[in-house]
Amino acid sequence: MRIVALVAGRVTGVGYRRFVQGKARDLGLAGSAENLTDGRVEVVAEGERPELERLLHWLHRGPAHARVTQVDVQWTEATGLSEFHIF
Repeated sequence: MRIVALVAGRVTGVGYRRFVQGKARDLGLAGSAENLTDGRVEVVAEGERPELERLLHWLHRGPAHARVTQVDVQWTEATGLSEFHIF
């Protein structure tokens, strides 16, 4: 499975992408986290559904200095990503 999540709130400049990368790697997921020009972070992740659901839990929490106000998620089929990157 694959998720594309758009995360809004105070999520840039607070270590959010590095936090997501660590959680994704711990869960064995591949994908990416990228700051968008509108202040949101886009997270793409692929793996098994239970691990993706755990990642979604962490996306809503974020690191200590983040304040997540909204997470919009789309579920699709995986495309074969193999690592997790930050852009």
